[in-house]
Amino acid sequence: MSETSSGHLKRRTAVTPIYRLAVASRIIATLVGGYLVAYASAALLTVVLPMSRINRVVTASLLSFVVWTVVAIGVFAARNAWRCWWPLLAGGGVMLVLAFVFRNYGMRP
Repeated sequence: MSETSSGHLKRRTAVTPIYRLAVASRIIATLVGGYLVAYASAALLTVVLPMSRINRVVTASLLSFVVWTVVAIGVFAARNAWRCWWPLLAGGGVMLVLAFVFRNYGMRP
């Protein structure tokens, strides 16, 4: 127990299994969903950036780390688990579809 400013002891609240499950869901969303969005953004940027092939790949790969970091921050800032999962799945899916649709129309050196 910890002491408050008035000298009284304050009880800690118990950590429930539901809370632990919510935290585990956010961790999985950060790892799996963040990877999906980072991979999808790298695939899309590799196709659409107007540079030479090697520069597109390097730029897209480096930016994918920034994307994954932003996703991790966003997952833990969301109010509940559903609000952190659906944008990851929807955004990652849309970017992957766009990368596959435009792969033949991408910039070629």
